[in-house]
Amino acid sequence: MLGNLCDVPGVHVGHAADRTGLTGCTAVLFDAPAGAVVGVDVRGSSPGTRETDMLSPIGRVGETHALLLTGGSAFGLGAADGVVRFLEEKGVGYDVWVARIPIVPAAVIFDLATGDPTARPDASMGYEAAAAARSGDFAQGSVGVGTGATVGKVLGPERAMKGGVGSASVSLPDGLVVAALAVVNAFGDVRDPSTGRILAGPRLDDGTLADSVEHLMEASRFMRWGENTTLGIVATNARLTKPPATKVAQMAHDGLARTVSPVHTSIDGDTIFAASVGGPLEGEDADPPEGPVGVVAAPDVVGAWGARMISAAVLRAVLDASGTPDLPAASEIGLE
Repeated sequence: MLGNLCDVPGVHVGHAADRTGLTGCTAVLFDAPAGAVVGVDVRGSSPGTRETDMLSPIGRVGETHALLLTGGSAFGLGAADGVVRFLEEKGVGYDVWVARIPIVPAAVIFDLATGDPTARPDASMGYEAAAAARSGDFAQGSVGVGTGATVGKVLGPERAMKGGVGSASVSLPDGLVVAALAVVNAFGDVRDPSTGRILAGPRLDDGTLADSVEHLMEASRFMRWGENTTLGIVATNARLTKPPATKVAQMAHDGLARTVSPVHTSIDGDTIFAASVGGPLEGEDADPPEGPVGVVAAPDVVGAWGARMISAAVLRAVLDASGTPDLPAASEIGLE
């Protein structure tokens, strides 16, 4: 086991980044031709997304070929065009007779204030991330979509810390694998759910970290629209159709609630995707064949473990992050 999203067979992860502009993107590709069955749940009130409506349980198209998590706010959604182009060149996509259309939903974080605000992931960077995607170990922390991520902004950006991207996985009986990837760019602080200790958050003058909730009343001038977001992907080899996959995405948000405080605010765009990479299905109306867990139990088992893996991925993201002169990381202030 690698301990990351690629422990689910058929999942490939690739990063691309602008380390000068401090932004980047991360592409998650699913084995062709079937791709994955994906559900989504958006809890934050300031999301930036592309093609998420297609993932609705009543959405007609049942296959997703890749997901993109990207920086650059709304500008960064253009990076998905590069992933689409890469997949089209490989002959991957939804067959519409005259062409194959790659299905690539995407979600963004706001990192424009971290580095150069004119540096944004574009189609060429999305293509680079897709071309770099491999099934194996991959870098975590301040890489890919996590390059410009920050956390703990309740006292202003000068008191914040570095966020990042992290991943975790678990292997369960009967061959079931559940894994997660998260990029943490939260308004709130990040806590270890086993101890309640703040690992990354707003920094006080005495060198300690503040409880973001306790400072909300004085934070109105820092609470601007849509400058924060935590994104996640849960992947599993359990065979799910879109309604159960959507339930998994809903349950996985519990992992954010255990580690990010406050979470799902009006200025966060918190979004979690859930991907079933168990092989092709015969249609959205058909029950999937038995996989590692039974059809009825699958969404609850995967959702519960997905929440745990999201929590672990959030912690890994901040603990593996690398700081800048203005934004220290958890590993640099002696909290590990």
